[in-house]
Amino acid sequence: MKKLWLFLLPIVFLLSFTTAWHPYHVGSVEINYSSKSKTFEVTGRFFLDDLENGLGKKYGGTFHFNDDKYKVKLNEALQKYCQEYFKLKTDNKFLKVNYVGYEEDQESVNVYMESEPVANPKKVETAVSFLYNLFDDQINIVHIIVNGDRKSEKLTYPNRYLYKQF
Repeated sequence: MKKLWLFLLPIVFLLSFTTAWHPYHVGSVEINYSSKSKTFEVTGRFFLDDLENGLGKKYGGTFHFNDDKYKVKLNEALQKYCQEYFKLKTDNKFLKVNYVGYEEDQESVNVYMESEPVANPKKVETAVSFLYNLFDDQINIVHIIVNGDRKSEKLTYPNRYLYKQF
């Protein structure tokens, strides 16, 4: 039995470093106001497998990034997902936020959105609940940047609301 443990322990240790499993459920969302376009440019970055599983749980079926045959299905699902799990409000007015697209690499996915134009926001409110439908320990780190002034906060499930004054 001792020999079996000596054999299994290194295997378990090595598997803990694979990309198939990660112990933290963390995403980040950057909400950057562009004074040039007068819009908020939003980038969400999430672990690829978490987002695949979140979409699968929400809409049923299978989703695979890094596979071109799923591209149309992913865009349709991400558009609906972003609309439901991300809201943006400035100066007491909800903004329409459009899904722009996504970009993937080996382990993560960047999801891009852009708001309708708004002039000189002073108060920014957001509701961010990406992957809350999948994990009850999800953390979303949110950065709001207006005219170079960066304010950040960690939102931990079930907290989804963030308010910042600029």
